[in-house]
Amino acid sequence: MQRDKEPNWLHRLHPGLFGMSLGLLSLSFTWSKYSHITTISTFWIERFFLGLGLFILCFLATLWSIKAIFYPKAIKEKFLNPVLGPMMAYFPISTMLAIALLFPRFPEYTTFAYTLTAIALIIQVTIAWRVVYLLSMGNMPSEQVTPALYLPIVPGGLVGGAALTAIGLPGFGYLVWGMGLGGWALLEMRILHRLFAGPLPPQYRATIGIEMGPAAVSTITAVSIWPNIPVDAVLVGLGIASGPIFAVLTRWKSWTAVPFSFGFWSFAFPAAATTSCIIEAVIRGGWPNAAATIAITITTALVFYLLLRTLVLLIKRQLY
Repeated sequence: MQRDKEPNWLHRLHPGLFGMSLGLLSLSFTWSKYSHITTISTFWIERFFLGLGLFILCFLATLWSIKAIFYPKAIKEKFLNPVLGPMMAYFPISTMLAIALLFPRFPEYTTFAYTLTAIALIIQVTIAWRVVYLLSMGNMPSEQVTPALYLPIVPGGLVGGAALTAIGLPGFGYLVWGMGLGGWALLEMRILHRLFAGPLPPQYRATIGIEMGPAAVSTITAVSIWPNIPVDAVLVGLGIASGPIFAVLTRWKSWTAVPFSFGFWSFAFPAAATTSCIIEAVIRGGWPNAAATIAITITTALVFYLLLRTLVLLIKRQLY
């Protein structure tokens, strides 16, 4: 009973921490793409972000497994929370992105990749089911309608499609990618309506970065699934992505006014995906290399800033 009255750091572990692994893995992917248009060796930069992202993913997965054993009620409490619950989807999304990045390099681990992908998809679908249930039954309070709702449905489906394609199941990959795209269409109206109704409550403003993700993530995962996709499609994706990006940036006073939290990792994955799209425009469409260099410099600086601020929170033991 004493443990429940004074929860320790493991009990309070925030699901937003998995956003770190997703952001780092996606930035590794972006540096891998950038290597095709620069004469500078990016090998160690790419490996640094890949290794750090994998380490954080495995470390947090271990901690959450222990937490599930000793604090199952805490897991359930976060799962049922309309904001923290969807943020738990960072874990399966990060896992599927890791599979998409690593399996082509280690095709001998087919069984392991199939098993891990299936587990990640089951977790993702479970979280997505909860989100859809709350929205379809009218049980989602308007103040708790945040961009975090995208996570299990939109990037979950899009990255899931890329992972399935990577492990040799392209048919299922197209299906899941299409489901993510359809989920984006369904959620966009509800979430954008809420965003344009005024600033989010302070405790939820850090999730606004996720709003910048769907268009860019849709585009770059489409490139992964269909490598011969024309540059025109990439440019259309970038054009669509520019709207949410401007909408988020114009609100900078509202989300910079709140204290830093792990939720701000919501900016990392969309920034890396957008940068990857810009690099594809350079590779396929003849854009100047400077566009890609500027974009990847900004995104890398953003990730290092998030790492530094997160380290400060960890030192202060503010894990909730």
